[in-house]
Amino acid sequence: MPHVIVKLWPGKSEQQKARLADEIAKDVMDVLHYGEESVSVAFEEVKSQDWAEKVYKPDIKLKWDKLYKKPGYTVESL
Repeated sequence: MPHVIVKLWPGKSEQQKARLADEIAKDVMDVLHYGEESVSVAFEEVKSQDWAEKVYKPDIKLKWDKLYKKPGYTVESL
């Protein structure tokens, strides 16, 4: 704990995903003060044509009040 799931369109390289997972894990450990043994990161690739139904509607639109970073907004503007 914590476990971070990144949903994204297919096409990013394994190197890009590994780099992003490493950066996310570092930030989680730094900000929340967890050890490396406690943090995990996963990727779920979702096709662009499925994004609205499988990601946007259930994870963004219906959970808008739970988002700390909303699409189209900077963290500072919230």
